[in-house]
Order: sequence, then C-alpha cells, then structure tokens
Amino acid sequence: MRSELFSAENLEKESAQAGMRLQNSKMLKIELNGEAMARVGSMVAYQGQVQFQALGSGGLGKFLKQKLTGEGVPLMKVSGQGDVFLAELAKDVHIIDLEPGDALSINGSSVLAFDSTLQYDIRMVGGAGMASSSGLFNCVFSGYGRIAITTKGTPVVLNVDAPTYVDPQAAVCWSANLQTGYHRAEQLGLGTLLGRRTGESFTMSFAGQGFVVVQPSEEPPIMGSGAQQQEGGLLGGLLS
Repeated sequence: MRSELFSAENLEKESAQAGMRLQNSKMLKIELNGEAMARVGSMVAYQGQVQFQALGSGGLGKFLKQKLTGEGVPLMKVSGQGDVFLAELAKDVHIIDLEPGDALSINGSSVLAFDSTLQYDIRMVGGAGMASSSGLFNCVFSGYGRIAITTKGTPVVLNVDAPTYVDPQAAVCWSANLQTGYHRAEQLGLGTLLGRRTGESFTMSFAGQGFVVVQPSEEPPIMGSGAQQQEGGLLGGLLS
C-alpha cells in the first residue's frame, strides 16, 4: 500500500527518553513511564498499559476555586507505561520547560498537559477589578517540569520592555512576576453614547521584566452575573 499519508513526517516519532514531545504541531505525545496530568477529553490515542483517572480541578481547594471563579483546568491523571497522544480541537501545541524559580500565569483554557512534578494554583489576576468579563483568574504554574499549552494559530511572544497592552481574550500566558492591570482602550465621547463601539473597550496592561504570549484569535469571554463575579472575586481572594 502506498500513499503520501505514510510519509516519514506522519509516522509516529520514537524516542528512548520518556516524557513529553511534539508528534506534530497539533499533537502532543507523552512517552509515559509513571504519571502525568492532562486536560479531560484530550486523549486521541494511546498504546500500552495506561490508566485514566478524573481529578476534577486537581484537589478540593482547586475544585472550590473553580466553582467560585469559573476558571481552572478539568484534569485527568494519566498513569502507567506506554504512549499517549493528546490534542485539543486541532490547536497548535507548544511545550514550555519550567525550572526552579520560574512561574507562569496561564489561561486555564490553554493548558493541555503538564508533568506531575509541577504545582499550580488558581489566582486572581492583579489589577483586573471588575473591568472585564473575560475571566479574572488564571492558573499559576511553578516548579520543575514541562507543560504543554495550546494556541489558536501561531502566537507572538512579546518581550515586556515597554508598557504593553493585550486584548484579554488573546492573552495566553505571561511571566507570573509581571504587574498586570486593565487599561481603557476605547475613548469615551459622543460616538460611545450613540452606541458606536470599537469592540476594544479594555486591554490588559503589563509592566516589569518578562514576556506575554499572544494568540491571533480571541477566546470568547466568560459570561456570568455581576453577583457571581463579585462573589468569585471576594472568595477567590480569600482562598488564594
């Protein structure tokens, strides 16, 4: 049987070293010898002796925070020995290596998988206030290990060496040490009163030393009542 489908670029990538690697730009391969964490429903294939266990948001504390804030990562623990292939709606997959002292703030919807050696928590985005319905909480990862994230399209990595502003729905992740806030991008005036809007009411602001990853697509805003957002903001802060 012959076909370009069976070309070398489409064949399974083999390695003697366990861990995460890209099978291609849209698919992650984990050569499993132990355990890893992955987004629920992201498995597209596996080989070997592998077990899957649903974890909710990763423990009671994170479960409560996810219920209050609407943020978090629905997780499953993948354990055993074998090869596991993960993907999320044909989004681009990127691998980031975290080292001791590193901390990455990331939109929960962009998390695909991560090593069980990493720690993460759900924290309120500093300076967000009640300015946007795009989600006021992010997942902050730290420790030593690899994390796989997804983007809708090829992203740009902005080095924050000047005041930087990003659409909240396009911000995928950023250095957790950056100072964040919300900036009114749209100028108020007669046109605004008449219902003329730019669609860019607020942007996130970043200051300090670090980077911001921006995707060429906007995630739909997380909608919720003002009361629910206020409750999430108050209790989420208490649980941090």
